[in-house]
Amino acid sequence: MSGKKEEKNVIYVRTLGSYSVNYNGAKIAIGSRDESQIGLLMLLMFHFGKDGASRSLIKNTLFEDRDIEDVSHAIRNVLYNMRKNLKSHGLPEAKFVKQRKGIYYWTDEVPVVEDAREFERLAGEALAEENPKKREDKLSGACYSYAGRFFAGRDNVPWIYQEGERYRTLFNQTTTALLEYYRQTHKFKDMYDLALYAVRVDPFSEWEIYVVEALTNLGRFADSERYYEDTVNLYLKEYGDRSNEHVRDFIRRLGEHLFHDHETIDEIQEKLTNADDTGGRGYYCSLPVFQELYQTIERTMRRNADKIFLMLCTIVDSKGNPMREGPKLTDLSERLKTAAVSSIRNTDTVTKYGQGQYLILLINTTEENCHIIEKRISANFLTSRQRTGISYAVKSLLVKKEDLPVLD
Repeated sequence: MSGKKEEKNVIYVRTLGSYSVNYNGAKIAIGSRDESQIGLLMLLMFHFGKDGASRSLIKNTLFEDRDIEDVSHAIRNVLYNMRKNLKSHGLPEAKFVKQRKGIYYWTDEVPVVEDAREFERLAGEALAEENPKKREDKLSGACYSYAGRFFAGRDNVPWIYQEGERYRTLFNQTTTALLEYYRQTHKFKDMYDLALYAVRVDPFSEWEIYVVEALTNLGRFADSERYYEDTVNLYLKEYGDRSNEHVRDFIRRLGEHLFHDHETIDEIQEKLTNADDTGGRGYYCSLPVFQELYQTIERTMRRNADKIFLMLCTIVDSKGNPMREGPKLTDLSERLKTAAVSSIRNTDTVTKYGQGQYLILLINTTEENCHIIEKRISANFLTSRQRTGISYAVKSLLVKKEDLPVLD
């Protein structure tokens, strides 16, 4: 588990990222971890060890919400089968589990080394270390000993979920402490390696910000730009186009660490220019980009009072009710996107707000033109015998002259 040679007659348990039990170099077969009561009882005993596990905890883990008349007898049956299993794998004659006052303890006769407990010990020592060099080494050892979610796949068991969150929080503390140290000491290669490792074992936890920052400080500008784009696409795919405020804020903070090498203004302009030929069609972008564009235009229009409209297009059923789900909605939503993009000018912008809903930002137009665009979108969207349709809502962003700020 930690790269050290395993001692003889010791049970080694892996629970972080994957689950396995080894004794004297051989794997202890426990069947499917999702079905085996023996395997779950082993996990409980190995994990809680000398601290012990209560009868109610064992009952809830092994039998969930089933009504068991004699809980103690049911647990004894599983214990009996567990002992047979362990002895068949070469373990010595021992009772393995002792019970006192409703608490079940693992025996002292057979030592157990569990990766989660080892990680907890290493992390505690590292965070308490005051010597900078020793602290760096201990933090590194702790961080790289965490291999992923505790007993992944069994988060439906309350105590497993709680332990998983506890270890994840501890990983966050140790990793953040070490990454911040690497930032302060300009150890950007170490920062990059650790952040990349954290992304793998603790996904969607914003470690990507450190990756982009490290790449930028290493002068790997092209790599940082590619990584930024891949990360944004990954988060939007995971959380959907209708990203919540937290995700939009993460993407913004991620972009703050994205920089480029020194270039001429002509080279910069070439990169900034949209190379895609829209052919006179509207511009489609993600919701975070749309929001930034909306806020920018809203600020600039306060000077020139342009006529700008925000249009919401919603797919409705034959009764005029918004469609929120259903097998056909995905196809209809994609068709509405195509219809909207092909019905507006290349100065206008479209984004997907939710399943079956699109927003359009119409620049320098009129209310009459908005109605024309609605008819054009419907014509491009509707087919013969189609019972679904589109409802439209339009709001003007026009700022009245009396609302404009007075300039000195």
